[in-house]
Amino acid sequence: MDTQVIDVAPGTIVFYADIGCPWAHIAAYRLHTTRERLGLTERVRFDVRAFPLELINDMATPKLILDAEIPVAGGLAPEAGWQVWQGPTHEYPVTTVLAMEAVEVAKKQGLEASERLDRALRLALFGQSRNISMRHVVLQIAGEAGVDVESVKAGLVEGWARAEIERQVPLCAGDTVQGSPTLFLPDGSAHHNPGVRLHWEGEWGIGFPVIDQDEPAVYEDLLRRALG
Repeated sequence: MDTQVIDVAPGTIVFYADIGCPWAHIAAYRLHTTRERLGLTERVRFDVRAFPLELINDMATPKLILDAEIPVAGGLAPEAGWQVWQGPTHEYPVTTVLAMEAVEVAKKQGLEASERLDRALRLALFGQSRNISMRHVVLQIAGEAGVDVESVKAGLVEGWARAEIERQVPLCAGDTVQGSPTLFLPDGSAHHNPGVRLHWEGEWGIGFPVIDQDEPAVYEDLLRRALG
C-alpha cells in the first residue's frame, strides 16, 4: 500500500493510538509529563487520532493479551497509573470506539480539551478499572477532566465522530501509521512506540512481551522538534 503524508502544523504532535493500548498509555503519560517539565504546555499541542484496533482486527483486543502486556508496560512507567482490573469480569470494556469518538468530539472545544479527555480516559481504564465502553462513564470522565459534558454528549448523539474514526482505518491498516502509538511531527517524521523496543516471548497471546530497550528521554527530543 502507498504511504500517505500526514500534515502536521508547527507546535503540534499528531498522536495515533488506541485508548485500550497499554503502550499508548505510556506514550500519552510521557508526552504530557515531559511537555510540562520542559515548559512547553502552551507551545505544543497533541492532536489525538484514533487507531481503532478493533475495527482493523475485526475483534476486541483479547483481555488475556492485555493481562500479559500491562504488568510489563506498567514497569516502564509505574507513575502513569495502573492496576489489575478490579471490577467484575462482565464489566470489562470490550470496545474503546465510543471513548475515541468522545476524544474526537472534544476537539470542537480545542485540542487542549481533547488531549485532556484522552489522557483521563486512559487513566480511567488502566488505573481506575472503569468501563469506558459505557457512555455515561465516558461523560463522567469528561466532566472530571473539565470538558464540557453536554457538548460531548451532543456530539456523540449526532454520531459524526464515528465517520471520522472510520476515515482513519485505511491509514492505520495500511503503511502510513505503523501501530499504536505512532507520533507524527511537523518535520514529516513518524515514530512508532518512541523509545521502546520489545518482542513477544512464546506464542502471541500465550507468552509475554519482553522489553529490549526503553529510552524515555526521546520524548524531550520529539517535543522540541514539534516546535518546528
